[in-house]
Amino acid sequence: MRRAIAGVAVALLAPAAFAHAFLERAEPRVGSTVAKAPDQVTLRFSEALEPAFSTVEVLDAAGKRVDRDDRKVDPANASVMRVSVPALAPGKYRVKWRALSADTHVTQGDFTFEVGR
Repeated sequence: MRRAIAGVAVALLAPAAFAHAFLERAEPRVGSTVAKAPDQVTLRFSEALEPAFSTVEVLDAAGKRVDRDDRKVDPANASVMRVSVPALAPGKYRVKWRALSADTHVTQGDFTFEVGR
């Protein structure tokens, strides 16, 4: 009987595991080195985001925030979030993100990219 109850619980909870907004792609790409500094950082997720509660920050090697604090979820595609950056000097940058999917699941992470010298 316990196994049957556990099986039902797993079956009911399994679809929720697929509802998280996972980072699918980033531009600049995760871990990449770009020759020219980007004008913006673009993140594409597996699910639509809740704009009011999804964030992205770009930090320099010293941990100082360097983005323009103008992050937006794309109104035409709610799985895309962007933030603009000023002309970045050569060096390594860290992108920190937090995504709240439309069904209230939160994911977060970070990655680096480098602007070539």
